[in-house]
Amino acid sequence: MRAEERQSFADKTGLPLHRIVPHDLLAGPPSLGRVKQFDAVMVGGSGDYYVSNRSLPEFDAQIDLLASVAQIGFPMFASCFGFQILVQALGGEIVHDPVNVEVGTYDLELTTAGRQDPVLGCLPKVFAAQLGRKDRAARLPAGVLHLATSQRSPYQSFRIPNQPIWATQFHPELDVETNRMRFERYLKGYARHMSRAERDEAGRRFRPSPHTDCLLPTFVKLVFC
Repeated sequence: MRAEERQSFADKTGLPLHRIVPHDLLAGPPSLGRVKQFDAVMVGGSGDYYVSNRSLPEFDAQIDLLASVAQIGFPMFASCFGFQILVQALGGEIVHDPVNVEVGTYDLELTTAGRQDPVLGCLPKVFAAQLGRKDRAARLPAGVLHLATSQRSPYQSFRIPNQPIWATQFHPELDVETNRMRFERYLKGYARHMSRAERDEAGRRFRPSPHTDCLLPTFVKLVFC
């Protein structure tokens, strides 16, 4: 999965694969000094670990690192699990909500701030996005800009004002095929929360989400050009 996630970020940013340098959080967080050796941080998804139950090893140290990255305004794009752990690091609230699980492709809507945002503003007001989550944000951190919402999860994206830091609950690094493959890879985990009929329905919910392809290239261009 690490290799697949790395390839997805390379494909969607348009960067060569060697420019995407992975760090396995199961080995603990990198130091802030290590982070600053690079151009930006991208925090991806996690099928087996949850912010709501703090199951990631060295959870408090992971939280402290992301809080420090945000404090110095270091460029960052966080998606799915990355969105959730950044919410927690900045003082928001993440809850486990399997009843309202979002697996597959869903329609999301930009808020007024989202339509005016320099990154998410590349999207139409209503757009399809790839999701795969059981945790969700119950409360965003104070002071952030709320950028996008969905019917099942009101908080789908935020930005820290005046800093090059964005986060999305959805996966702009995935397309319909890579998201479907990820669903199949983690099917046993979803089976704990979804009936067979619900899993079959989720399997039929995958569809293309071409509009979100603009997000990561826009982030890269805005931050580095």
